[in-house]
Amino acid sequence: MVVQTKPLAEVTQTAIRVLCKEIGLVDTMRFVGQFTVGYGNYTEERAELFADLTLDDMIAEIQRKRTQAYADRDSARAIRLKTSNGRRYTRSIITS
Repeated sequence: MVVQTKPLAEVTQTAIRVLCKEIGLVDTMRFVGQFTVGYGNYTEERAELFADLTLDDMIAEIQRKRTQAYADRDSARAIRLKTSNGRRYTRSIITS
């Protein structure tokens, strides 16, 4: 019996199509992602990215972003409460 081999790109494309059909796009991407090899040197990149920041700077930035996210969420919620008179809105409304 002679088995004809297909190009690897074609095999990969077929496999991804079958996986998407059987387990869905999100789980297919999660499955494929576990075999993807990263690149670069995170240790060196991290040292370069955060060279001029202290731990206190990083903590302050995290707290600032959390505070802003909570404020944005609360503003959006307040508007939804004000406009909940039976009408349905499909867009999120956030005040500044």
